[in-house]
Order: sequence, then structure tokens, then C-alpha cells
Amino acid sequence: MYAPHPQGEAAAGWVTVEEWSGSSASVLSRTAVLTASASSLTSRRFGSRWGRIGSRMLGAFVPEGFPGSVTPDYVPFQTWDTLQGLSTYIRAMLSTQALLGAIGVGEQSATVIGATFQWFLRDLTGMLGGILFTFYQGSNLDSNAKMWRLVADFMNDLGMLMDLLSPLFPSSLIVIMCLGSLSRSFTGVASGATRAALTQHFALANNAADISAKEGSQETLATMTGMGLGMLLAHITRGHSLSVWASFLSLTVFHMYANYKAVQSLSLTTLNSERASIQLQYFKECSDVLAPKQVSQQEHILPFWSSWRKLIRIKLPHEHVHLGAKASMLTHTDMLEIAKTRSHYENTNYLLLDKEGSVHIFIHKQATPADVLKSFIHGLVLTNLAQNGKSQHAEARRWMDDKYTTFISKLQVKGYSTERLLSYSIVWRAHWLHGQLDEKLE
Repeated sequence: MYAPHPQGEAAAGWVTVEEWSGSSASVLSRTAVLTASASSLTSRRFGSRWGRIGSRMLGAFVPEGFPGSVTPDYVPFQTWDTLQGLSTYIRAMLSTQALLGAIGVGEQSATVIGATFQWFLRDLTGMLGGILFTFYQGSNLDSNAKMWRLVADFMNDLGMLMDLLSPLFPSSLIVIMCLGSLSRSFTGVASGATRAALTQHFALANNAADISAKEGSQETLATMTGMGLGMLLAHITRGHSLSVWASFLSLTVFHMYANYKAVQSLSLTTLNSERASIQLQYFKECSDVLAPKQVSQQEHILPFWSSWRKLIRIKLPHEHVHLGAKASMLTHTDMLEIAKTRSHYENTNYLLLDKEGSVHIFIHKQATPADVLKSFIHGLVLTNLAQNGKSQHAEARRWMDDKYTTFISKLQVKGYSTERLLSYSIVWRAHWLHGQLDEKLE
């Protein structure tokens, strides 16, 4: 930066340059001022050397441009995530110590080939488990990133518990080892996939790679700290089974609490089925939409919540909508119902069938992600109307024509991404032909 200078000295080449430091244009601090004339150079520095060193060290752990380059929920999530990671690495030392003892490390009767074979079976089971989990759930992890994040850490807790139990059941050692490895394989897949989705959420400045790298630095620091504390704890509790179990269970409870707080702090701006349902219900009542943080407070993120509701047969509105239904499930009665209501779905790439209290959505083979989102909202509207009495296809279509565009616009103003709906993979699509009396789907 050039500073103003006297007219007389300008002819002699007088100039002042200021040095500013910061990771972004919005977060800068002046560190030095240099002034040069024809005969001299003067400099003045601001701030302490230790402060500059601290800033450089901090740059290894936070993204460039922090905090303006990340979402507001980045700090609380990373804080709780680091704490849960710390507890994981402390417990890992206890469980690994127990597992190594179970396979015979330190015993004269143990053989190298026997221990190697047991470790090989353990790793092989984990690899196969990871592939199977990816096959069944891999494409669905981003639709419920919060829930799967909790599931991943719960399965990791279960795997560590298996390792700690292994010395107590020597006759079933291989089975317990393999079950523990299987649990951790689910953790690896689910945690990696949800972390990728969350990194994209945090990146306000297209800096997902930087956020991922700095998250790796944070995890490395937590790992080293946790390993050191874990080794100390393992040494203190060695030979005292009660102390080992008390420490392990206490850390596990804290780990689960920290994970819940981390996930609860997230305010995601993508639309999945539940968030879309919450927003639609509020929009119909108040003609406005909620901020992401308000929606996050209403989401159900505990994994057992869905199973518990199924047992008592309680369904949330979005659970009455079945996206991507199979055309081969249609009966003759269903086909006639579609023929009667098809006029309400002209110029759309989907068809809706109201059947037994649920709405089945048939997606056209040429439908775009925007069509899928629109079909799901249409299905929610029809579900809400159908719960008040008989099927209301005409009224649902009028609502879509009059208010859908406004609804989407308000979501965009609140910062939501409305390009697509995060949902389970749509495997089945359809193509239909219109006739006078019947409807053909293939």
C-alpha cells in the first residue's frame, strides 16, 4: 500500500509500503510498515513474533480464510468431533491391548503362524464386510448423513467392545475378532462417505480440499494425543480388569454423547425427504420456510428412532411417500386409477398413485433431478390432502401450479440447495403411453 507523502519528497522517490497478513481479504492484520527515501529505509513491525508463529501454526489446522470460508456450524462440529476422536484413540489402546493378549502375544505357547492366521481372518472379514455394506447402502449414505454418522461411530464402539471381550472367551476368539472387524468395516465406509458429504457442506469458498486436508491435521493431532493418553491409561490399569472396564465404559458413554452433540450441531442446507417434509408443512401453515438451524432442531437423527416408530406403527408424513415405485407392482385396479387421474400429471415426468394411505411415485425414465424433487413435493402435498379424506389429485395439482415455484424460491433465499433431493437411489423408472381407456407402463 502506498501512503501519502509530501510533494517535495515525491520527486526524490519517497514511498511507504505496508505489509498485511491474513488468510483472506476479510481477515487481515497489519504486520509491518516500510518507508524508503532517497537516502534511507525505515521499518516498523507490529505484533509479537510469538503471535506470528502462533498464527502460522493455526494455519495448519484451520482452512484458509477461516472463519469466513466455512459455515457457522463448522466450529461446534469439529470441536465435538475432535473430542469424540480423542476418546476413541484412548479406548483403542485398551481394546488393542486386550486383543493382542487374547491372540497370545507375550506367551511362550503362542506361535507366529497362529497369530498371523487369526489376524488375517480378522482383516479379511472386515474387507468383505465393507464391500457388502457399500453394495447395500453405499448410494444412500448422503441422504441421511447425520444418522449414518452416528451409526458409524456406534459400530466402531461395538467393534472395540468385541476386542475387549475377546480374552474372556478364548474358545470363540476368532468369531469375536471377526465380528469386531466386521463392525469397524461398516464404520470405515459410513464415516468416510458422510465425511465427504459434510466437507462439501462446510465449504463456502469451494475449498473442500483445503477443509479435508486441515481436518486430517486435526485428526492426526487428536490421534497422537489419544495414543499417548491411551498408553498411559493402559499402563495404569494393567492387571486391573475392573479399572479397564470402568475406564472403557466411561469413555464410551462420553464418545456417544460427543457424537450426538456433533451431529446435532449440523445445519445442513441440502434437502432430504424429512427436511423437505418439515419445510413443506411449515410453508403450508405460515407461507414461509424455516432456516436450516431451525429445521435441524426438528430432525430425527437417532438410528433407533425409525425402528421404534415402526414397532408402534407411527409414520411421519414423508414415510407415506414411496419414491421410484416399480411399475410391475401395478394391478388392474391400479392401472384404471392411473388412467382416471392421468390428466392431473400432464407435462410432468412422473405419475402418482394414491393407494392404501400411501402415495407411490413412478418416475419417468427421462426425469431429471429437478423432476424427482418436484414429484416428491407433489407426493407430500397429495399425502396431506388424502389424510383428510378421499384422494385429492386435482387439488394437489392446483397447489403445485400455484405455490410450488414460490416454495422453491423461499428455500433458495434461506440458502437451501434445490437442484436435487437427497433420497434413496431410484433404481426403477417407467415409461407410459396414453390411450383412451387404458394406461400402459413398461
